[in-house]
Amino acid sequence: MFHSPMTVATEPKTICLQIDADSRLAAAAGGVARYLADGAGMENPAVARLQFTVVAACEQAFQNLDAGHPHLEVSLTRFADRIEVALAHRGESAPAVGLDTIAGFAAQLGGNSAGTSAWSGVDRVQYETQGGSAVTRLTKYLGPASSAA
Repeated sequence: MFHSPMTVATEPKTICLQIDADSRLAAAAGGVARYLADGAGMENPAVARLQFTVVAACEQAFQNLDAGHPHLEVSLTRFADRIEVALAHRGESAPAVGLDTIAGFAAQLGGNSAGTSAWSGVDRVQYETQGGSAVTRLTKYLGPASSAA
């Protein structure tokens, strides 16, 4: 007698990458974002925008890496209500994504050409420093709270 296999949740909620300044690795981080967004049931246009945003954020963050700290840490986490992407690098306390980019994103949320930039794939951008690392956090809300779905 064979018993039906028991289903076990094997999908990780957090995927962490440590990448060098290589656009192929940025594309890999975007692929992880796509995987999490697909698993969350997001519509394909929103999935593609999130993937593009993550790749663009990684490529911009590469500009802040230096020889002493040549790696970018990318943590992608799927929560019940959102997907968060944290980009962190060690060294000087500058955000992984430039402050001018964050300011431009904030202006878009205020109504200036929202949805037309590389940052239209996320709903929120935050910056903080943590123990010698600069962290930029991109958040995409799932469901009705999402403004760019």
